[in-house]
Amino acid sequence: MKRLFGYALMLALTAAPALAAKNSQSLNFASPVKVGTTEIPAGDVKVTWTGTGDNVQVTLAENGKTLTIPAKVVDEKHTHAGYVVNREGGVDQLQTIQLSHVSLQLDNATASGR
Repeated sequence: MKRLFGYALMLALTAAPALAAKNSQSLNFASPVKVGTTEIPAGDVKVTWTGTGDNVQVTLAENGKTLTIPAKVVDEKHTHAGYVVNREGGVDQLQTIQLSHVSLQLDNATASGR
């Protein structure tokens, strides 16, 4: 019985990173974008999210800095990762992050971090 428990524990520990990776993907910003009052420079950003439906927390990580934004997740399939901006006053405000199997619609007004 102890051996079976040990195997089950090992399987659970090795599967955990694979399950966590499901809600994580990289994205490249071609030019700087703003989220709330925070500017994210052009380049690669790791996008992770937790939660479902209207209650999602999106974290953008780049060069050791993180930014957390409330968002809404929408199940959608995309052929490639991308993003949607709204140009306001000459600045690109990040609105939506489109990943392979979801879109993350951001609430820019309440971004925190950096």
